[in-house]
Amino acid sequence: MDAPLEKIADPTLAKMGKNLKEAMKMLEDSQRRTEEENGKKLLSGDIPGPLQGSGQDMVSILQLVQNLMHGDEDEEPQSARIQNIGEQGHIALLGHSLGAYISTLNKEKLRKLTTRILSDTTLWLCRIFRYENGCAYFHEEEREGLAKICRLAIHSRYEDFVVDGFNVLYNKKPVIYLSAAARPGLGQYLCNQLGLPFPCLSRVPCNTMFGSQHQMDVALLEKLIKDDIERGKLPLLLVANAGTAAVGHTDKIGRLKELCEQYGIWLHVEGVNLATLALGYVSSSVLAATKCDSMTLTPGPWLGLPAVPAVTLYKHDDPALTLVAGLTSNKPADKLRALPLWLSLQYLGLDGIVERIKHACQLSQRLQESLKKVNHIKILVEDELSSPVVVFRFFQELPGSDPVCKAVPAPNMAPSAVGRERHSCDALNRWLGEQLKQLVPASGLTVMDLEAEGVCVRFSPLMTAAVLGTQGEDVDQLVACIQSRLPVLTCTLQLREEFKQEVTGTAGLLHVDDPNWPGIGVVRYEHANDDKNSLKLDPEGEKIHTGLLKKLNELESDLTFKMGPEYKSMKSCIYIGMARDDIDVSELVETIAVTAREIEENSRLLENMTEVVRKGIQEAQVQLQKANEERLLEEGVLRQIPVVGSVLNWFSPVQPSQKGRTFNLTAGSLESTEHTYVYKVQDTGVTPPQTPSGTRTKQRLPGQKPFKRSLRGSDALSETSSVSHIEDLEKMEHLSGGLEQEALEANSPEQHPGAPTPHEADQTGAFQNRAQGPEDDCPQVEEPERLR
Repeated sequence: MDAPLEKIADPTLAKMGKNLKEAMKMLEDSQRRTEEENGKKLLSGDIPGPLQGSGQDMVSILQLVQNLMHGDEDEEPQSARIQNIGEQGHIALLGHSLGAYISTLNKEKLRKLTTRILSDTTLWLCRIFRYENGCAYFHEEEREGLAKICRLAIHSRYEDFVVDGFNVLYNKKPVIYLSAAARPGLGQYLCNQLGLPFPCLSRVPCNTMFGSQHQMDVALLEKLIKDDIERGKLPLLLVANAGTAAVGHTDKIGRLKELCEQYGIWLHVEGVNLATLALGYVSSSVLAATKCDSMTLTPGPWLGLPAVPAVTLYKHDDPALTLVAGLTSNKPADKLRALPLWLSLQYLGLDGIVERIKHACQLSQRLQESLKKVNHIKILVEDELSSPVVVFRFFQELPGSDPVCKAVPAPNMAPSAVGRERHSCDALNRWLGEQLKQLVPASGLTVMDLEAEGVCVRFSPLMTAAVLGTQGEDVDQLVACIQSRLPVLTCTLQLREEFKQEVTGTAGLLHVDDPNWPGIGVVRYEHANDDKNSLKLDPEGEKIHTGLLKKLNELESDLTFKMGPEYKSMKSCIYIGMARDDIDVSELVETIAVTAREIEENSRLLENMTEVVRKGIQEAQVQLQKANEERLLEEGVLRQIPVVGSVLNWFSPVQPSQKGRTFNLTAGSLESTEHTYVYKVQDTGVTPPQTPSGTRTKQRLPGQKPFKRSLRGSDALSETSSVSHIEDLEKMEHLSGGLEQEALEANSPEQHPGAPTPHEADQTGAFQNRAQGPEDDCPQVEEPERLR
């Protein structure tokens, strides 16, 4: 941009372009900030302070803006917050600066310049999108253009509205028809802007028997119009969709146009599919939108242009009514709204505009063709080949049953079963959508919840590709990620019912139905003091589940475990994540039950041990006091007197007996220490039995992780492993045979001439046994030396 700026005669324009370039470079260059600078970041940038009297330079102000833009960089990745602004984005941003500069011109020059900008932009847009002899209204809010069109329709149909106002509307209420698939909040916005009551809105249902379920039912619309006319109402305006906000379906605009001409209704069209009017080939349903009374375009996201206004094209012959409705204005500032779009359209050119829209449509077609070859993926717009929006969801057909996660449930299914299946499939599709958004951020995917189909994933490149720079390689990566996540989804879906049955049949465990959890399931351990009717927080249960979570994570399995509150309750539960392989559910459930039971028993043992130790100390104090009293009675009172006691002890010494008490933690009893002082050893008492463990000791192959199904007894064992196992058995038999032969040769008489024969050995052993018999019956007396 340096060379063109040097050729600009106006120094203000040249300086403006240079300053804009430097400012954008400073704001976009966030990579040069190091972690040390993040640590030194001042808190005063986030806290409002007093305005400095001396002022600040441009660099300091831009640095402050940069800190405010990237202040939460540690919490949120930058790519998710700031769009990739290219050269065409700089041109659009320059338009706002130029608008402020142009407004300083004198009135005559300003009028000529704004009229030229407005007429050029209107002519270009009408030719690009095939809307002949149209006018344009530029607005920042997308719905603002439709509100102005409603005002124009009211002024056109109610001639006395300017004089009588809303009294005319009261006598003959206007009706605005909206599709059930229209974007949320549109009807409420129109009523608030126009000051109309909500009964002036008529919601037209979509098709239920024939055609797309997201298209307006034309026959039902005609019936509603006739009913409103009979009730004395005035059908005013119909809003049709050329690409619904959810799935991108297009209404039958040609048939709707005929119906509107028959009853004198204004037809307004909006939707993302209107962008395809710039291409060489356009479907007949979208091409019919060129005959409507007005349409709203959003070229900003279509072309990747930031801060570019939306445009409403309309046809009307009375300039006075358009001025009253607010579609036209004599203020130069209102006309300058088209300046950023005027600059951007010239920068891109006709070929650049068509190429961007064509590229987005090719991306959607590429994804749609690729998803047709992927199993367990249902495309909801498969019948509309021209739609630039692709909506898909995961489903699976289990053997011997109806398809799971299908769009419409079977009519013979119970309502409770339909609800559980719907929530389960919605959780899986929501997990799939979030995974794909993280793995392929350039795809611009959106997870949405449709009323009939449930949770789906939407790919709309016309709204995101130009901003995110989506390419064909991103679509291929997206398909590969979908294929890599399908085994996880199918495996998890198959194990859910088995997990529920295992948990239900296991004592002490409760299966929790959480519709928002996409994993295998949720389980809660019911301890002895658990109040099943209470929904409040359980401290004891939370302590057990915390220890259980720690133990499960230490197993280093492929499953993920989390702890959180129960669905519709505050009690703690264990959430088991997605299954990536074939999991032994019975072993998993048994491990959870046994581990939780052991944690509960250990906690109870500690509590009981505290009480036992306290009582043991009290009992030991009582026994020691009693022993002291017995010692006083045995020695006499005279021995307690200092001088007399010493003389008596010298003439007649008393053999002191050291008696104490020891507490056996294993038996929980108080014992004497006499054995310790006499024999100089501490009696260990009864050896405590080992704590029985209920976990199954499962034989695992080397490197096999927990909860994996065993391959033994199945066809999964390879022939190589079988042969190696047989060879190992033969080696063991050969080795054991050699050891037996060596033992026989070592015991033979020839090897040891002086050794007794087996018969002699038997006699000797019998004599020894007879000689040891009487000694065993007699008590053993230890020698004095050993006692000393």
